[in-house]
This record gives sequence, structure tokens and C-alpha cells, in this order.
Amino acid sequence: MTGDDLVTGVEPGELYDLAATVGTRAAAWVRERRPPGRVEVAGHKSSATDPVTALDRGCEELIRTEILTGRPNDSFMGEEGDEIAGDSEVRWIVDPIDGTVNFVYGIGSWAVSIAAQAGGVTVAGFIIDGVRNIAWGAIAGQGAWRSDDPGRRLSAGGVRDLSHALVGTGFHYQRHIREHQAGAVAAMLPHIRDIRRLGSAALDICAVADGSLDAFVEQGLQPWDLAAGELIAHESGAVVSGLYGPADERLVMVVTPGLKRDFFELINVCGF
Repeated sequence: MTGDDLVTGVEPGELYDLAATVGTRAAAWVRERRPPGRVEVAGHKSSATDPVTALDRGCEELIRTEILTGRPNDSFMGEEGDEIAGDSEVRWIVDPIDGTVNFVYGIGSWAVSIAAQAGGVTVAGFIIDGVRNIAWGAIAGQGAWRSDDPGRRLSAGGVRDLSHALVGTGFHYQRHIREHQAGAVAAMLPHIRDIRRLGSAALDICAVADGSLDAFVEQGLQPWDLAAGELIAHESGAVVSGLYGPADERLVMVVTPGLKRDFFELINVCGF
């Protein structure tokens, strides 16, 4: 089934075009307003080490306003605000700045992530690296791509030997979960090439889709962290899974097809 078959009257390509237009504008808006040095923290979310900035909130407001101006009957879920219920079968899931700690410190990368769902199924996803200004996109049933190589469809591949796999991960902001994750990552490390901690789950997942990473694992991801990236990874041919079913807050695993069995077994053995 293609994205166009999911809900009558919904064109995933049109939803993607809106996501890409608004997401690109939002990333530029944030980039132009970020001051030199560290960014002031405006509040906290899940813990005292999980910050939010005024630019997070302003970016989400910009995205919400522009999307709902064009599609006023849709629903909207963003990381920083209350969910808005609409009358249509389309729902937008947005992370205005994924990688806020990177953004606060002025290191690494941060991303704007926008996904559109129709009938509960993600049909369009757009993620843009706000520092490098490189974007990844996907439409259900039509593949995934990068903005700096638009003529090539992404095809997740790479090594087939787990000992040569470069694996991305991230850590929860709750202390007891972080302690557990640290032990699991330590147990995994001797069995793979190395670990990378980029600081943005959305960009980690895109890295598996485009071959920059071979696998990714993380606990504690929310819908706005995952929705767009999951579609991009899936459309690239990568495998996306949870521990015992679909990817969810308990566990997200993204891996190239040739490593699927060995990686999933290792994650279980290491106790993620």
C-alpha cells in the first residue's frame, strides 16, 4: 500500500512539500536568531538536565502557525506545546529543535523534524540539520533522499559483520535510566567497531538511512523524536523496531538489513 492509498483525498506529496517548506524556513529562523556563545535556558522538561529555550518555543510556534494556516483542520503535536485536535485525518508531529543541549552549548548538530500522519500512519517526513543545512526527506512508498544529492534514493547498507558496525546512541535524562543505559552500552562496545553520540536522535536515524552509521539504539524517545526519522529510515530500507514490536519509548533500534539479526541479538544480550 502506498501513502496515497491510506486516506482518500490526502496527497502525501503535498504534505511533504509543506513540511519541507516550513521546516527549511524554521531552521533558517532559528539559525539567524541564535546568539553567539551559550543560549539561555528558558525552562526544563523531563529533568533539570533536559533544557528548553525560547527559540525552541518560538520555532514550534512558527511551524504550528504556518502549517495550520495552510491546513486549519489538521491536528498538531509538538514537543513544546499542547496538542491541537483537528477534524481531518491528518496529524503533524513536530520537534522544533531536536538536540537542544547541542544547540544550547553551540556544539555538534541540531535538527528541525516534521512528520505528517494520515489515518495514524506516517506518510511524509522531513528533517533538516540546522547547522549544516542538509535535509533528509521521505514519502511513504516513494523512497527517501538527501537534499545535497536529490537524484539518488537512499539505500541503507554497509557492513555485514557486527564487529565492524559503527553504532549511534543517546542517553535518557532521568538518572536511573541513564545508569542502566551506560551499563548496556559498555556491554555492547567490545562487540562493535565503536559508538557515536551525536546528540540528536533524528539525525542519528537519518545517518543510518544514508549509510553514515550502521545502526542506532536508544531508549526514551518520544513521538516527535521518532516519527519523521522512522519513515526516512524505513524508506531507505533500514529496519526499525522496538524490543518486542514497533519502536516506542521503551526502545528504538534502527539497523541496516545485513546486521538485523546479530544487532537485535546483541541488544537483548546487553540488557537495553
